[in-house]
Amino acid sequence: MEKLKTLFLKYYEQIAYLFFGGVATLLNFVLLNVFQAVGGLAFAAGAGNVLNNAICILFAYWTNRTFVFKSKNHGAEALREFGKFVGCRIFTAVVDQLLMFLGVTVLGPGVTFVAPALWANLVKLFSQVVVIVSNYVFSKILIFKKKGSKT
Repeated sequence: MEKLKTLFLKYYEQIAYLFFGGVATLLNFVLLNVFQAVGGLAFAAGAGNVLNNAICILFAYWTNRTFVFKSKNHGAEALREFGKFVGCRIFTAVVDQLLMFLGVTVLGPGVTFVAPALWANLVKLFSQVVVIVSNYVFSKILIFKKKGSKT
């Protein structure tokens, strides 16, 4: 049990990032499917995906700042941190939007082996893997740097 606790503490940041990233990804999928049900596939992959990303960016900032990287920045430093976070997340949201457009709108009509709604979820899953890895790298290197740390 002590070894497990030591491993958990050693890799807390990565474990917490994966956990809260998983929760944010679940939220992303829930919103995708709610937007599909309410506005249709085209809306969910288009404007709904933009709204989806905005909601998930705010959720991810709060969880990353509070639980993962445990940022203690306040005032102007916290504002800069938020600006960098949102800037990087907008970049990966654009990547997500591009992958959703290509996967659902361009490739989707030619996909006949699965239902369109399932295909949209598979495209979203692929996109989220790309986005999660990119976001962790950005967060670790650019956004939530520890004071006195070279990374």
